[in-house]
Amino acid sequence: MNFFQILSKITGKLTLAIPAMMLAGFAFGALAPSGWLQTLILPLTFLMVYPMMVNLKVRSVLEGVDGRAQGLALLVNFGVIPFIAFALGLLFLADHPYFALGLLLAALLPTSGMTIAWTGFAKGNVPAAIKMTVIGLLVGSLATPFYVQWLMGAEVPVDLLTVFRQIVIIVLLPLIAGQITQYYLRRRYGQAGYQKQWAPRFPPLSSLGVLGIVFVAMALKAEDLIANPGDLLTIAVPVILLYLINYAMSTGIARVLLGRGEGIALVYGTVMRNLSIALALAMNAFGEAGADAALVVALAFIIQVQSAAWSVKLTDRVFGKAPAEA
Repeated sequence: MNFFQILSKITGKLTLAIPAMMLAGFAFGALAPSGWLQTLILPLTFLMVYPMMVNLKVRSVLEGVDGRAQGLALLVNFGVIPFIAFALGLLFLADHPYFALGLLLAALLPTSGMTIAWTGFAKGNVPAAIKMTVIGLLVGSLATPFYVQWLMGAEVPVDLLTVFRQIVIIVLLPLIAGQITQYYLRRRYGQAGYQKQWAPRFPPLSSLGVLGIVFVAMALKAEDLIANPGDLLTIAVPVILLYLINYAMSTGIARVLLGRGEGIALVYGTVMRNLSIALALAMNAFGEAGADAALVVALAFIIQVQSAAWSVKLTDRVFGKAPAEA
């Protein structure tokens, strides 16, 4: 079994791998000095974000006619969910502003490769999901600094220029590098060769970066968690509530206003958050206190993957069975 096959198996078991890395990071931070791990944050961030940008189909924004679904996704992702996350932060995390920041960051960065994957598993409209992923990434990257400043500026010191700079480093540069890589590989190996030989290799690399960042975040928070073991329970309640509210609202809108395929895309295009970028932003833009925000995002990873798996199993009950051709 080669390196990429091992990584692929780990990627398929993220529901187990992420908690395992959280425990490993906690143990490391409890037993050994962990401050030096800060130096790994930037390279791990690039390892996490760049691979997911290679397979991103930016041109898909101009393809297809699904304006209603895209408009509803934008409304939910940027007109509703951030304010629900902010309200949950005020209600449950008023004494922990950086935990509240982590909840807000998770809510501000919608869609990821998992949006496309879970839409496919549920036999939804995959092209619509691809478009939601690209639009969500671009709009979320531009909007996040302003939302954070507006909603959290009174509680958390927010340097708008620093956040923008981190967005450029975390999102824009990997996006450009990823698209150049995709262009080169398509030219070098052809479309079929790229899809068969190269495209499957990048998502597992991204998962490796995610696991590395989760390990670092937990190691940096270990001493605080030992001193305050109830913190995990404190953040679990609002994170679970955020996902429950998101699923209920998106499913209701989808059933009333959209057909089956686009409705499923809307659910996963609004519930699946880009937690990789949220995690990277938390760890890179807010100094040492960003580990608090990263802890919330790391927990959201576990809940998101588990909830998506259950959601797929319930799809036929909620939206009806897919047509035979799907």
